[in-house]
Amino acid sequence: MDTAIKSLGQAGYRFQFGETVVYIDPYLTNYVQEMDGEEMHRLVPIPFSPDEVVDADWVLISHGHIDHCDPTTLLPLSRASRTCRFVCPGEVGQILTRLGISEQRIFIAREEWLTLDGELHVRPIPAAHPDIERDSTGLLRYVGFVIEYQQCRMYHSGDTSLEQTILSILQELLPIEIAFLPVNEKNFYRAQRGIIGNMSVREAFQMATDIGVKTLVPMHWDMFSPNSVFPEEIDLLYRLIRPPFKLVMRPEGL
Repeated sequence: MDTAIKSLGQAGYRFQFGETVVYIDPYLTNYVQEMDGEEMHRLVPIPFSPDEVVDADWVLISHGHIDHCDPTTLLPLSRASRTCRFVCPGEVGQILTRLGISEQRIFIAREEWLTLDGELHVRPIPAAHPDIERDSTGLLRYVGFVIEYQQCRMYHSGDTSLEQTILSILQELLPIEIAFLPVNEKNFYRAQRGIIGNMSVREAFQMATDIGVKTLVPMHWDMFSPNSVFPEEIDLLYRLIRPPFKLVMRPEGL
């Protein structure tokens, strides 16, 4: 797969598929800290400011939480990349239109293939955060994305726990070579602080094994101290469990 990948922290990535640049869940400010307090300061430096993103062709947004759908990132990004388009759940589309982004640039995530450019296609699928939810029109509130380029597929789950529905859909979309899965487990103490959480490291490893990926990129472990995972913990479990895939903490080398 002729793809260049840059990690932006949390669940954010920049992908270059040939001549087409796709961002997923970019968080490029300190907005979460401003909204939720000092303990939610960034642990990952801002790689570049939103108004420097002049190369975006598409921006995929998995759901409306501000570490994935940051208005102070998305509005200046939309102005810097004036022709970029957005794929997102319906309620995220409403957020974007309230920011002043034209509806003509917004594609609501539906459970079907959407062609982004030539050989590049995306298929939104359900995410469970913590459950699969739909809005009043039946559209998903939380999504992940299966991306196909040059007949190879990767999966970015967005924020999700593991449900059989998701596994069953992915089984129909195999083979998938690379999976980007969250590992910031949900637990009692995080829930007490209003943090939903996602899969544990062990769950993500088993899911990656079940869908037969060649490479797992763990995500959602590095941005905020109250919602983080030690990379040493991820690496230790990988060495002890010895799952049948390659573990890549930062995908720049893929």
